[in-house]
Amino acid sequence: MTKDLFEFDLKYGTAVGGCDEAGRGPLAGPVVVAACKMPTGFIIEGINDSKKVSPIKREELYERIIKCAEYSISVIDEKTIDEINILQATKRGMSECICALKNANIVLVDAVKLDLQVKTVPIIKGDSLSYNIAAASILAKVYRDRLMLKMDELYPQYGFAAHKGYATKFHIEALKKFGPCAIHRASFIKNFVGELHEEG
Repeated sequence: MTKDLFEFDLKYGTAVGGCDEAGRGPLAGPVVVAACKMPTGFIIEGINDSKKVSPIKREELYERIIKCAEYSISVIDEKTIDEINILQATKRGMSECICALKNANIVLVDAVKLDLQVKTVPIIKGDSLSYNIAAASILAKVYRDRLMLKMDELYPQYGFAAHKGYATKFHIEALKKFGPCAIHRASFIKNFVGELHEEG
């Protein structure tokens, strides 16, 4: 599968990068965006859409990717998400990451349309089709998961280590019991809680 993803990218040339995000849907925490340009002709076996890779394998691939790729990671916090909405926050992160790449003249993006000086191509389900987007999805997912593990230490009552801020039954019940904490997205949780009170 990895070879198929690599060959998909080669249709766009050799100076091609990829961009993807993690965390558009959660009730808490940032959205994390990564862009990367993997080296041409060097394939890391196992790279795929981060959702199709086990957490242990993702960690291994993350370390391998950052050793060989040109990459950039952007973190857009929950307050910004509330201010400008999640789509605009994602686009901001993507713009920052893509513009930071120096050696890509075209960047494939998972589904999002962007208007940048660098040529970008939105690819529907791109993380399952493009080697570079898949690599970026792994970078974004692992980076965000690590952030949420740190948040779990600060706010253990919400179980962030297990669900990473997504709307699981446990998370929603904890949110109703304890109210929101500082990293909850006010615009996302209004259906679950009434008047918002920051905790801690």
